Amino acid sequence: MRKLCGEYPVGLICRVLGLPRSSFYYRQKENPQELELIDQIESIAAEYPRYGYRRITAELRRRGYHVNHRKVLRIMGQNNLLVQVKRFCRTTVPGEGGYPNLIRDLVIDRPNQVWCGDITYIRLGNGFVYLAVLMDVYTRAIRGWELSQGLMRSLP
Repeated sequence: MRKLCGEYPVGLICRVLGLPRSSFYYRQKENPQELELIDQIESIAAEYPRYGYRRITAELRRRGYHVNHRKVLRIMGQNNLLVQVKRFCRTTVPGEGGYPNLIRDLVIDRPNQVWCGDITYIRLGNGFVYLAVLMDVYTRAIRGWELSQGLMRSLP
């Protein structure tokens, strides 16, 4: 009877953990084709550091490998090669042009004393829509808004 950690038999530990004994003895076989694929994925990821699993799959197919995107995703996950998705789009650059802050030293102590406005975009499945908002600074209440598919010079 083989003992694990010198005290308990393997069968007992596997029974307590709810695993078959074969799980203790299982050793994954090395696949030479998969090792070559891992090397190719690592070289592509080094050459193109912003490529995700879809682009790497396409590049592997261009190089003659017949590979599934799920396998590439699994290999990249196991080897810490996955790229963080960039979901940021810079629309303005601070310090370029713009207007000075005219209310910097103003004490805002009543409603409707100062309104501020901003324009932002909202990403949809097939494009963007733009949202323009006017807000009362004191109450933080939205005084008006407009949603459109394009940027216009004036709001209706």
